Amino acid sequence: RRVNEQADNFTKKGTGSGGTLVRKAPEGGAAVGPAGAPAGSKFQAFMERPNPPNTEFRRFYERGDLPVQVDHGGVSNRIQWKVDIEKLDFHHYLPIFFDGLREIEDPYAFLAEQGVYDMIDVGWKKVLPVIPQLIIPIKTALNTRQKKVIVKVLKVLQRLVTCDFEGGHPLIGQALVPYYRQILPVLNIFIRQNDNLGDGIDYGQKNRENLGDLIMETLEAFELNGGEDAFINIKYLVPVYQSMVIS
Repeated sequence: RRVNEQADNFTKKGTGSGGTLVRKAPEGGAAVGPAGAPAGSKFQAFMERPNPPNTEFRRFYERGDLPVQVDHGGVSNRIQWKVDIEKLDFHHYLPIFFDGLREIEDPYAFLAEQGVYDMIDVGWKKVLPVIPQLIIPIKTALNTRQKKVIVKVLKVLQRLVTCDFEGGHPLIGQALVPYYRQILPVLNIFIRQNDNLGDGIDYGQKNRENLGDLIMETLEAFELNGGEDAFINIKYLVPVYQSMVIS
């Protein structure tokens, strides 16, 4: 005998799995995705990684071995150097300050970031020989995959590849090309991380904290200052990047 189908036997709008491999949840449990992760959870590639407070910058600062301190005068805090920046040993101090870029706690985060800007702006002539020592701190900071840290590192990288313009022969951007394999993979992961506001207004745009836009700006700075081999190396590691020089 034929049984009439009831409306309850059909999938209703908004109740299906959308073609994904989501297995039916056991009684009292959550639905499980293909990798055993809860359905709808963030992809592992975008998850934040552990960022323990064990930087060299923190260790040296707490020991009193860094020639910086916070100047609390005025409207906002500033960094006060105890010695002339140009007299510093950049091979020793610059990697330590770069290691502090992944700090998220003050005063370490503030001093490390501002210290890096001061050193590469004032002592740009001493930066080029130190580039190989900066790669591991940069890679470690990017691999935390924390948006706040990545934004900070990207802004520093943009300043780094343009800081030797005064000399007329920018070489720092070219010196970074062999190390793209360490720097760019994380940028390739987050390059589509743009804020979709619809017809809304992003009032924080002046702070340049939109990760996708900031990554594109950084890659363009790399291409402009990296010489003739920059684009092909960027394209190999970030396939969606389109050259702003080659038409």
